[in-house]
Amino acid sequence: MDSIIKMLDKSLDYVSHELIKDTLYITVVSNLITNKCPKCSVKSNKVHSRYQKSFQDLPIQGKKVIIIIKNRNFFCINKECDKYTFSEEFSFIDPKAKKTRRLIDEIVRVSLNQSSLSAARYLSETTAKVKKSSICNYLKKNNKNR
Repeated sequence: MDSIIKMLDKSLDYVSHELIKDTLYITVVSNLITNKCPKCSVKSNKVHSRYQKSFQDLPIQGKKVIIIIKNRNFFCINKECDKYTFSEEFSFIDPKAKKTRRLIDEIVRVSLNQSSLSAARYLSETTAKVKKSSICNYLKKNNKNR
C-alpha cells in the first residue's frame, strides 16, 4: 500500500487502511521535516498544530477512495513575514480542495459527453461522490484553462 501512496506523492507515508462498504479509507502522514511558507518561502520545522484532512481520490479495484492525512500547521519563522501560521500543501491537491487533481480530471473527462446530472449519478455510483453543481464548476474551469 505504501508504494501506491508514493505514486500520489513521495512525501507521504502509509499508516493504515479500512474498507467500509464500498469505500476504502487510507490514512497517511507527511514525512517532510520542514515545510515552506507559501508567502515568503522560508522553510520551517516548528509545528503549530495537527489536524485531520480528508479528500477523495480515484477508485482502487472498484472501491471509492478517501484519503485521510494527518496534516500539520507550521509557524512561519521569518520575522519579516506577516503569515503567522501555514498548513502543509501537496502537489496533487489544491489547498482546501476535497478531491485530488487527478480525480477532478477524471470527472471532467467523464462529464464532457453527457449531462451534468447523468454524469453526477454515474460518477457517484462508480468513482466518487460528486454533485451536479460541482461538475458544472469543474467544466467551467476546464474551459477557461484551454
